Amino acid sequence: MKVNGSQFSLCFLLFLCFSTSQSLSRNFNEKEDEEDIKRSQFPDGFFFGTATSSYQIEGAFLEDGKSLSNWDVFTHRQGSVNGENGDIADDHYHRYLEDIEIMHSMRINAYRFSISWSRILPRGRFGEINAAGVSFYNKILDILLLKGIEPFVTICHHDFPQELEVRYGSWLSPQMQEDYVHYAETCFKIFGDRVKYWVTINEPNLFADMAYIRGHYPPAHCSEPFGNCSVGNSDVEPLTVMHNMLLSHAKAAKLYRDSFQVIKKCLI
Repeated sequence: MKVNGSQFSLCFLLFLCFSTSQSLSRNFNEKEDEEDIKRSQFPDGFFFGTATSSYQIEGAFLEDGKSLSNWDVFTHRQGSVNGENGDIADDHYHRYLEDIEIMHSMRINAYRFSISWSRILPRGRFGEINAAGVSFYNKILDILLLKGIEPFVTICHHDFPQELEVRYGSWLSPQMQEDYVHYAETCFKIFGDRVKYWVTINEPNLFADMAYIRGHYPPAHCSEPFGNCSVGNSDVEPLTVMHNMLLSHAKAAKLYRDSFQVIKKCLI
C-alpha cells in the first residue's frame, strides 16, 4: 500500500501526540509517586492497620488442645487446595512476638485478626474452654495494647470445629446458631475488657457462595451447573446457610449490646 505525504504527516502527528501524552502521563505518575503523604493529612482517630485470619497465619493446627477445624480436614483431602494446608502457615502461633514487633515498627495502630474457634472451644458447646488457647490470645491482646495497637477481633473467619460439621452439618442446621452464640459469649466474657471493636462473621456472602454454591471451601457442597461435588444443592443450601449466619450475627450483636457493651465507643 502506498502512503502519500498527507497520510504520512497525519500518522506522524498522531504518533507525536501519543508519545507526548504518554510522556506527560509518565511524568504525572512519577510526581504522584514522589508525593509525600503525611499522617497529619488524615483526621484524628484514623486507623492505619493490617488484617489476618487465624487459619491463614497461625499454624500449630493440633497444638495445645486445639481440635481439627473444618479447614484442617478440608485441606488434608487430596486435591482440595493444590496440596497446600495451614498446618504451619506463617507460624504466627510461635512467632507472634516477632510479628507484632514488625507491625509496631511500621507505626501501625490497628490490627484486625480472627480467633480460632477450634482453639478456644475445641468441641464447641459440647466441651470445655481450652485454657491454652485463651492464654495465646490473651498474650496477643496484652502485647498489642502495650505497643499502642488497637485490636479489631473477628469472631469467626470461616473456620470452626470439625465436630460441629460431623454432628449436625454446621451452618446447614439451626443448631449452629446456638453454638455460635455460645462461642461469641465466651469471647466477650474473656476478651471484652480489652477489645472495643468486634466483627461477628467475616464475609458470610462469600462463604455461602464458595462453600455451598461453588464447592471451593469446606464442606465443598455444590451441584450442577455451578460445580461437580459429591453432595450439595447450590440452589437451596446457600440460602439456609445465610439464614443461619444472619440470625447468629443478630443474636450475638444483641447479646453484646445488652450485656457487654459498657461504653458507647465499643462497636460490634
